[in-house]
Amino acid sequence: EPQPISATHPYFSQTHTDAKWFQLFFVGLNISSSNSKQAMASSGSSGSGGDGEVKLIKNFINNQFMWTEKVLPSYNPATGKVHLRVPDSTAEDVDDAVAAAKAAFPSWSKLPRQQRSDYLLRIAAKIEERLDAFAEAESRDQGKPLWLAKTVDIPRAVYNFRFFAGSILYHTEKSSQLELQKCVNYTTRTPLGVAGLITPWNLPLYLLTWKIAPALATGNTVVAKPSEFTSLT
Repeated sequence: EPQPISATHPYFSQTHTDAKWFQLFFVGLNISSSNSKQAMASSGSSGSGGDGEVKLIKNFINNQFMWTEKVLPSYNPATGKVHLRVPDSTAEDVDDAVAAAKAAFPSWSKLPRQQRSDYLLRIAAKIEERLDAFAEAESRDQGKPLWLAKTVDIPRAVYNFRFFAGSILYHTEKSSQLELQKCVNYTTRTPLGVAGLITPWNLPLYLLTWKIAPALATGNTVVAKPSEFTSLT
């Protein structure tokens, strides 16, 4: 379960691993053929991802990398060769992911906005620290120029987390007073539950974060499905 963040929180220390920290936030939150930072660090995948090697990407469900019975080939557009094998998930895999996301929802949704905001800012910072690695992976997987991934895709993914981390702290609420009826009408906003997110191939990480960030910021949990053509980031 997510823990409150403070200046002495252990995940702010220099000794934690990216994998341990990242799992804190996404425990039970996603089924994804994109293992994000851990995929590029070869955690939960086989092969180093270098030229000529084929990486095997796993689903990440309930804080664990999970094998699937079948996989799909993913091609490097620059070479036309297979450089990834990604999960061909079954209905049972999806059910497991949804169950994990439902289990994570009560504790995550009860966190104060400030704490959820702190978590999103931490995610943004960790992506930004590895901007070059993410950009190289995006270029290899999607086919866009490296300079474009470095200046647009990955920076905007970082921005998405920071934007929604800030916006949830300053939501304005509207109310209307009906004098004759002696009442006040107002709207409340509460987390809904598990959000199912599907993203396309053209802006893989950028568009995925555009959906994940607001969903998490507002207290929901997530089952994420990236494009089978661009699953690396």
